[in-house]
Amino acid sequence: MHPKLTDSLNLAGRILIALLFFGGAAQKVTDPQIVEQMIGWLGLPGWLVWPVALFNLIAALALIFGPRVQLWAVLLAGYCIFTSWFHWQLRADPWQVTIVVKNWAIAGGLLILAAQGPGRFKLWR
Repeated sequence: MHPKLTDSLNLAGRILIALLFFGGAAQKVTDPQIVEQMIGWLGLPGWLVWPVALFNLIAALALIFGPRVQLWAVLLAGYCIFTSWFHWQLRADPWQVTIVVKNWAIAGGLLILAAQGPGRFKLWR
């Protein structure tokens, strides 16, 4: 594959993955009660929704613009695997099991990004 195409596909993939985390941040900020409730069922304090929303936002920006993409990809892969535990606790709902599988698939893509790096299209190292 031509290097320019590879770099373009890499950037497109980073943007698409980042959209998921932008959406997660927006959801947590606009309707925090849902997440507060979910983590509350597991005995965790509801205020954790705010640092998690900030993490989602910063990580999404880092994936797109490129500061330490490989580090952020590893952190986000860990985040996806870790948060799967919360959804697995609610596995009586088949939709939650689907979210677990989706989170693991995203983690796989992020680990590939961590291994391959951001390519040439990034603003910062």
